[in-house]
Amino acid sequence: MNDYVNISSWLKRSAEIYPFKRAVVYPDSRDSKGRVLYSQLSFRQLERQSDRLAFGLETTGITRGTRTILMVPPGMDFFILIFAMFKVGAVPVVVDPGMGIDRMLSCFEQGKPEAFIGIEKAHVLRKIKPGFFKTVKTWITVGKRWFWGGYNMDELIIDRDDPFPVARTTSDENAAILFTTGSTGPAKGVVYTHGNFNAQLTQIQEHFKIEPDEIDLPTFPLFALFDPALGMTAVIPDMDPTKPAFVNPERIIEAIENHGVTNMFASPALLNRVGKFGKENKIKLPSLRRVISAGAPVTPANIEQFSSMLSDTAEVHTPYGATESVPILSIGSHEILKETRSLSEQGFGMCIGRPICNTRVAVIKLSDDPIKRFSENLVLGENEVGEIIAKAPLVTRHYYNNPEEDMLAKIEDEDGFWHRMGDLGWQDTKGRIWFCGRKSHRVVTGSKNLYTIPCEAIFNNHASVFRSALVGVGPKELQTPVICIETVPKVNNKKQLIRELQELATSNDLTKSIEHVLIHPSFPVDIRHNAKIFREELRVWATKKLGF
Repeated sequence: MNDYVNISSWLKRSAEIYPFKRAVVYPDSRDSKGRVLYSQLSFRQLERQSDRLAFGLETTGITRGTRTILMVPPGMDFFILIFAMFKVGAVPVVVDPGMGIDRMLSCFEQGKPEAFIGIEKAHVLRKIKPGFFKTVKTWITVGKRWFWGGYNMDELIIDRDDPFPVARTTSDENAAILFTTGSTGPAKGVVYTHGNFNAQLTQIQEHFKIEPDEIDLPTFPLFALFDPALGMTAVIPDMDPTKPAFVNPERIIEAIENHGVTNMFASPALLNRVGKFGKENKIKLPSLRRVISAGAPVTPANIEQFSSMLSDTAEVHTPYGATESVPILSIGSHEILKETRSLSEQGFGMCIGRPICNTRVAVIKLSDDPIKRFSENLVLGENEVGEIIAKAPLVTRHYYNNPEEDMLAKIEDEDGFWHRMGDLGWQDTKGRIWFCGRKSHRVVTGSKNLYTIPCEAIFNNHASVFRSALVGVGPKELQTPVICIETVPKVNNKKQLIRELQELATSNDLTKSIEHVLIHPSFPVDIRHNAKIFREELRVWATKKLGF
């Protein structure tokens, strides 16, 4: 028998404890002198508005279990909508628009949605591509409804003050379907239950020690969802959330200074851009207590650069996880810069920290096949590279309508299951896990395995290298390792650089089997983080380049 759990109860609690504290602050416009004018909602207002909208959603047929596409950017309407949906028990279907329109549409079709809530642009898209939305019966527009019919969000906010009778959802009941970015394969719909969300919020609050007076700048849209639940004021940044690598640093710093932001969640790309600007202009951000950066590997150099703006007590935290399980491990910048950085640069991998709270993490023998049952015999000893697996209440149980991926990603045991992260790593004597790259990206030469992160670190030490990518060409089990290089700007003598990198490779046991060095003009990377390298595309390019 499952207990009653509804994630919207976290907002209700915040509204009771901090009724007049700002829940959401949104940059609405600018005055004639360029100063930002903000609109805002208190926790009590957000609770009441989402109650009123929940009554309205019910009248449209969006009720408990209704899978509903949500295409609304972070802002007032987003927060009112998402909590109203949780209250009625609807299941938001959320896709990162940064993955591109075609892949996004494919995800929507896969999610078999029954309702659609979106801004005007979203409705234009669904009218142009109607074939992807055949299962949708209810349409709601956030903004002006033009020629496409359906409901308007504003008319669904019913004027009544009695609290909405929240759906009595259970801990194992579906709360949302969040699609992975699909950076290493087809995007998958991760099914979050109300119990998963509840455990996730508990873990974030306990590990990062979120305090009552916190103000957050969530530069990643989905992370904004946690703020009202945790009692943090969410200051929505003035930026395009799909392009953090091209953010205006002054707008981010402006928001931090205007509101005394204490917490910021940022992708590595945004961290790098803002950190570079801040260091060059000697900017200090004393209000920040912590910065949380995730979504892609965060280099120590990136962390050090941003840390120049922080006080001595503030840290950059780099939690590790995936859409299916986040956060499960974490480490702070003090330990990275003082201890693990030098080892990472020598090819030990990237230290991603220790398990958070009650999370169990293990490293198991390397296998590409399904593993039906967990056994202690699978677990490797210290210093041995294998696949990282995790077990915790926040770890999701299923993909939506995808039993094949469930078989590959989950391992049953006597009291639950483990999730296979698809990442390689090893555990040191201090209980820390070191990340060595994606399992699917390892290069199998026949005699040994080469791992991306350790090998690439050797080449990244060269001053002319911006980033590198290890790929394998040829037969699957007998690959030839190739290192692809993206240089820093203005490298003129590339032949000389290739010679130097070949000498660098032969001088290190990790890389001495790598004979081929190729210069690539600009790596294919994910749109959002500008950091996840599409090695599959580089492998095809390298194969053609070498004539294999």
